[in-house]
Amino acid sequence: MVDSDEDGRREYSDDDFLTAIQEGNQTAGEIADHLGCTRQAAHYRLKQLRDEGRVESDEVGNQLLWSITRL
Repeated sequence: MVDSDEDGRREYSDDDFLTAIQEGNQTAGEIADHLGCTRQAAHYRLKQLRDEGRVESDEVGNQLLWSITRL
């Protein structure tokens, strides 16, 4: 669920990012377009989720493709 903070900035939950990946959005750009945020913001959040072990990335060509970590 996308919420706005006091300054009107949109906030995205971890579940928003995970859902975007599950729906077939694999690059940071695709995820950003899906959520309505910048590619930089999506990439930053995806790296945080990767550090937590919730998502993983594979480099294909010059892009990172993101997926849900399989347990």
